[in-house]
Amino acid sequence: MIKTAARALAAAALALLPLATTVPAHAAETLSLHDAIETLPQAAESRDGYERSKFKHWIDEDKDGCNTRAEVLIDEAFTPPNIGPGCRLTGGSWFSYYDDKVVDGPSGLDIDHMVPLAEAWDSGASQWTAARRQAYANDLDAERSLVAATARSNRQKADQDPAQWMPPAAHAQCPYLADWVGTKLRWSLTVDRDERNALRRLAAGCENTDVEYERV
Repeated sequence: MIKTAARALAAAALALLPLATTVPAHAAETLSLHDAIETLPQAAESRDGYERSKFKHWIDEDKDGCNTRAEVLIDEAFTPPNIGPGCRLTGGSWFSYYDDKVVDGPSGLDIDHMVPLAEAWDSGASQWTAARRQAYANDLDAERSLVAATARSNRQKADQDPAQWMPPAAHAQCPYLADWVGTKLRWSLTVDRDERNALRRLAAGCENTDVEYERV
């Protein structure tokens, strides 16, 4: 898996640093979904000043010819696509867990920001630097920050939070809540009152669901 390989290379690079070098790190944390929801800081939301262009996305961070969108598609495919010149992807198969659909070929897929860019802006990203917003929009280091989903489900979701939209597939509900809450915790994003109340209500049937995250 590309993300796993990237993490292994990063760990190897850190091992070569001089002992005197201090490398800031955050330990991975695991909470029950209930506790994770209560850990989220609460604040009012504001979309003032939001523009999608303030989150530079689909970059080629590692300069291997494949941008973030392609990296996610390659990583999440259960039948690997063919990778042509310029990282053009053909063939391959994916499972869109939002709506329980198998998709053949990459053209029917969108890459969904688990917490949409506009929602992130509302929840604290408006105060970030441009560099941090770019890192958020291209986060390949967390398994569920970016998700390959059918174009239909992604566009139905748009910029809505769980108070307004949840995946239509019943089995997707608890994993989606964990992915949403984990992403907000990872990036220290807030929730408003309606969102927290919706998360509490929706999580009532997810007793055995944990949230795993690592803050950045």
